[in-house]
Amino acid sequence: MADCILNIKRVYDHPETNDGYRILADRLWPRGMSRSDIFFDEWMKDVAPSTSLPKWFNQEAKKWSAFSWRYQQELKYNNSVTDLISKLKLHKSVTLLYSASDKEHNHALALKQFITGNG
Repeated sequence: MADCILNIKRVYDHPETNDGYRILADRLWPRGMSRSDIFFDEWMKDVAPSTSLPKWFNQEAKKWSAFSWRYQQELKYNNSVTDLISKLKLHKSVTLLYSASDKEHNHALALKQFITGNG
């Protein structure tokens, strides 16, 4: 993992060569997109937050700290995180794709912070 660059990016943004291995990290398929619309290498829906947590969060920035903390508590007991970390060890660059509209308050950012220990 130490040598892997971990990025996050909205699934609606165009892919770039420096994205590396692209992982869709949403539990639900992004609205308005077909499979052919998204360039991704793998869909890891099990690393996304539980269904109820995003509903509670409702993309409200004032709830960001609580959402991030709750999601990271879920991640501590999520076996899929081990699979994700294994992917990071195999690639020089990995981009976590998410569909939320808020680039500063989304689960992909909290996931990245959890993995890198900056959360």
